[in-house]
Amino acid sequence: MKEIDMTNAEQSLADDKMRAEIAKLLAKTKQIGVSTFLAPFLAAAGLMGATAALVKIFLG
Repeated sequence: MKEIDMTNAEQSLADDKMRAEIAKLLAKTKQIGVSTFLAPFLAAAGLMGATAALVKIFLG
């Protein structure tokens, strides 16, 4: 198997690229997590608000 020799500068650049990619993936994961939680919550809140408005119009 062929060994790949990298200089310190090349290794540092590769490390920086890997850290940037990991940070990007973590940010996307956090955004997906918030969206997954927030979307159903907002839909339920909107439905409850609309129901309350209709009840108030017709019964209040």
